[in-house]
Amino acid sequence: MKKVLRGLRLIVYGLAGMIVVAAVLFSYFVYTPDSGMPHLSGTLTRGSIDVGGLSRTYVAYAPSGTGKYSPVVLVMHGAGENAGRIRSETGYGFERLADERHFVVVYPNAYKGYWNACGSVREASENQVGADDVSFLTEVVQKIAGDIGVDPRRAFAVGSSRGGFMAIRLALEAPSSFRAVAVVSANVHTPDNLKCKPSQTGTASVLIMNGTQDPLVPFDGGNVSLLGFSYKYGRVLSSQKSAQYFADLNHIAGPPATNETEVAAGVRVKRMTWHNGSNVEVELVAIEGGGHGIPQPYRRHPRLLGPSPKEPNGPEVIWAFFERQRR
Repeated sequence: MKKVLRGLRLIVYGLAGMIVVAAVLFSYFVYTPDSGMPHLSGTLTRGSIDVGGLSRTYVAYAPSGTGKYSPVVLVMHGAGENAGRIRSETGYGFERLADERHFVVVYPNAYKGYWNACGSVREASENQVGADDVSFLTEVVQKIAGDIGVDPRRAFAVGSSRGGFMAIRLALEAPSSFRAVAVVSANVHTPDNLKCKPSQTGTASVLIMNGTQDPLVPFDGGNVSLLGFSYKYGRVLSSQKSAQYFADLNHIAGPPATNETEVAAGVRVKRMTWHNGSNVEVELVAIEGGGHGIPQPYRRHPRLLGPSPKEPNGPEVIWAFFERQRR
């Protein structure tokens, strides 16, 4: 009997040790504290809209003083996430900036957490409905214009991770609805994994912002996955080839203008811009030493997703790009 009890104690101690180790690993690699809600001037509302037989939802933030001439910025979350998660992940950076620059921020929710972007390869855990997200996002802009009073001709979209892949789809298929998009932690899929069809009239202006040490979406191209077994999304081009892809679609010839600066200790930003005087601009912001996610000074990303530099301030860089786009 004593041997049995001793054996049970060893098992219990072993399980307890494993739990402690798992908790420590989770705390170090995955957990990251929320930045806390900043003091904001405006109001947060929740809405829904029926598109393609599905009830779709979103969260909107309207600063005080916005009106019918104000721009609207859609911010799209990553795979398996939602509007609340991307607000927290960005440290509420877009809302902070909206208070200063007077634009409305909308956080749409993907159907069951996954945007129907351009990749042909999908995980088995994803919904297989094939939701019409292009229609959903364009109709959300029109609904916000009617409900809050923004200028639908000044609509922009930002996406991070899977949301970044959705931003690529908007640039390709809805350039008349979105003046510009920002693609963060995403690249264009390789031809064998690309189901989107570019508009015959060219694309929206595109900013691509990627970290060179992203462990999920390889900066230099390759297979999208986390540690080789989750978040699989097929092969993608490199970040530079992705930017060149958009430059070629818009017939912007010649090499890009290049600028490189050190924004923090150990973090350099290389900017490559393709522009020929037309209304379309393509820019690549390569964050040397950056990981996965929108960089900002308010919240650290999980260590599992690579380095999390506080500079550059992603929302500010993105808004500066949007603000200079003209039609």
